[in-house]
Amino acid sequence: MNFQPVVPFTGYPGWTFLQRTQDAQQAAFTEATPVKRATAYFKENIADARTAADLVEDRQLLSVALGAYGLDDDIENKFFIQKILEDGTIEDDALANRLSDSRYAEFSRAFGFGDLPIAKTGISSFADRIIQRFEDKQFARAVGNENNDLRLALNVDEGLTETIEANTTQAGQWFSVMGNPPLRSVFQTALGLPNSIGSVNVDQQRDIFQTAARSALGTDKLSDIAAPEQQEKLIRLFLVRSEAAAFAASSSGSTALTLLQSSRFAFN
Repeated sequence: MNFQPVVPFTGYPGWTFLQRTQDAQQAAFTEATPVKRATAYFKENIADARTAADLVEDRQLLSVALGAYGLDDDIENKFFIQKILEDGTIEDDALANRLSDSRYAEFSRAFGFGDLPIAKTGISSFADRIIQRFEDKQFARAVGNENNDLRLALNVDEGLTETIEANTTQAGQWFSVMGNPPLRSVFQTALGLPNSIGSVNVDQQRDIFQTAARSALGTDKLSDIAAPEQQEKLIRLFLVRSEAAAFAASSSGSTALTLLQSSRFAFN
């Protein structure tokens, strides 16, 4: 949205710089003309979206609605999004509840089209709440264009808060973490878990995540991990391990290229 954040460093140094400058950078982002135009339109018109069909047929409203939940790429999937909204989240067989990505259920629950007699879009505070989410998510998206690891780190606080609020049991909270792709990526990398973990059943996955959390963070209670000091430890582990993995992959690639070039030289 015509905004390029300043991210001069990668890894944890980049995170600490972003933390120091985030308020000023995000303020500049929200004042950018495309963002102000999008949020002003949403605030003025969202109350008129009384049904899921109303929302998906208004591309400007839908863009902000999806953007607030990190689902920007679904802007063209109108039938799918309408079904997500109309089914709601109360019934076990609702489409959002059958998807592995928990963000769809959060999105559907927030608007209430399928859960309530009257959608939440008419509530006076609704527009401001969605706009705040939209601004946060889109700022993180802009950061992600420069460094995706930092984008993922920016989503941790909100992701943990929503996970804890939406689930009363520890098991439910971990399943929610595992079902939220950005949050799962942070935990999986920070805890040193391989991608192959996705091949085992979800109950085993949860046990593995919890065991690794107790080892790396000293606790598997997400309410404890959400505390500022523990959350910072999680993010630091994520960024350090992610950068180390990227460096190892780059070094391996460079070594392979050198060997290949050497072999060609030898045969020539």
